[in-house]
Amino acid sequence: MNIQTHAKINRSLCGQPEALKEGYSRVELETSADMAVDESGLVHGGFVFGQADYAAMIAVNHPNVVLGAAEVKFLKPAKVGQTLVAEARVVDSAGKKRLVDVSVSISASTVFEGRFTCFVLDRHVLD
Repeated sequence: MNIQTHAKINRSLCGQPEALKEGYSRVELETSADMAVDESGLVHGGFVFGQADYAAMIAVNHPNVVLGAAEVKFLKPAKVGQTLVAEARVVDSAGKKRLVDVSVSISASTVFEGRFTCFVLDRHVLD
């Protein structure tokens, strides 16, 4: 896999890329106790969102890709110890804009869906 973006991301928090091809990625995240919000082991939604965002970024796979907007739905909770699988697909490209659909599942059950609006910039966003 030739991932061209987010080189320093913490994969223990955002997931491990398992597949990458033009306009598509799959990222797996092993949830841990550090992600829990309470004694029941409920995983904070920010970790699910972070995984989905990372999957979207590498589906676009450009060094200067950034997130502009996201419309998301949390459908079911995740619990510590579960493996989350995010699949991202670029569904539209127009100029610098990319629309990426992402779903996150546990086994065969979808827990999160989102549409991410990404932009491919001419230079790094901090330049």
